[in-house]
Amino acid sequence: MKCITVYTDNLTELSDILPELIETTLEENEEKQIDGITVSDAGEVPEDYIEKMKSKPEVAVLHTKKPPITILQHHNVFELLFL
Repeated sequence: MKCITVYTDNLTELSDILPELIETTLEENEEKQIDGITVSDAGEVPEDYIEKMKSKPEVAVLHTKKPPITILQHHNVFELLFL
């Protein structure tokens, strides 16, 4: 799964940039600013990553249907996992 890290702890800010972020193509380890928020390609994560993260009490898990994305929120970041 491809992982994009968004450096904010504000869900509203993430929601505001999500449409542009979905359309943005990032190379592996590339960083970019979208509306003043840093986003970066974190590369590929293993299939069991979501299950490992879900077991941690400080991690919130969100899902989108279209496109199918699992969003993990922890500390001051969101991780978007594109299935």
